[in-house]
Amino acid sequence: MWKALWRKWTIDEPARFGDWLWDVFVVQLAALLDRLTLRRMIALIPVVIIVLAYYHRIPVPPELMLVGDLLAYIDIFSMLVLLGILGRVATLLFVVRTTAARIARLASSLVVAAQRLDFRHRRERSTSSRERAVGRSSNDDGPAITAGIAWA
Repeated sequence: MWKALWRKWTIDEPARFGDWLWDVFVVQLAALLDRLTLRRMIALIPVVIIVLAYYHRIPVPPELMLVGDLLAYIDIFSMLVLLGILGRVATLLFVVRTTAARIARLASSLVVAAQRLDFRHRRERSTSSRERAVGRSSNDDGPAITAGIAWA
């Protein structure tokens, strides 16, 4: 009986205590660090500030408490910042989109105007026997106005 008791308290119990220490300080700590994110670490900073302030019985300046509040409500502040950024991005995208539409409209009108002023494919002058259409003027020397641009 004394040998069993001696074996239990000198070998088995210290080994069990060592296994418990390994489980707590290695296995469970590693699992905790795997679950720990930056957001959770930031959320713990105000708690640490308050605990230290009450533990040491020192006055905490209001600025530090406001920083703690800011860190505690970091989700709300980050959402407000993101909404502000998205509002500005939406405005910039609207301006870019309308500018691109205006440029595309201007380019298409310039292409149409350039096709109308195509000098490479003139009509032959030998077909003078045909009659001109009624009501058209034979004077084509006037200015042509196309898409807000006057061609002289």
